[in-house]
Amino acid sequence: MKPLFAIAALCLSATVALAGGETPSNPDAEVYFVTPANGETVQSPVTVVFGLRGMGVAPAGAEKENTGHHHLLIDRPPIGEGEDGADELAYGLPADDNHLHFGGGQTEVTLDLPPGEHTLQLVLGDASHVPHATPIVSEVITITVE
Repeated sequence: MKPLFAIAALCLSATVALAGGETPSNPDAEVYFVTPANGETVQSPVTVVFGLRGMGVAPAGAEKENTGHHHLLIDRPPIGEGEDGADELAYGLPADDNHLHFGGGQTEVTLDLPPGEHTLQLVLGDASHVPHATPIVSEVITITVE
């Protein structure tokens, strides 16, 4: 009986960890990097272009069904992980050097990144910067800046 309880608890915690806020999303939506590609070596400044399928882009504060705006996570654990991961999913993303907000509806940014390896992840946020009920997130990619 104990192994079954452990499996059920693990499944429940995985479900909770992947839950976002209250705003519904299109289950077929996908956010991704147009450029740069995973594993690419680039020069700084780096232009990062965001892609989105299955939903639209709207500025922060605009409550329009099946829309959101981009957030770029830089050099931090994947969304939902790390010390503030659960809070980010349920209450919104902070704005700092590791969490860039594009509340104006922007779909690209040019970044000055220092030489070395960097991780990037895109997260679509609702009108209040909270990931959708089913979060729309990209894979984490790694780039090297020369």
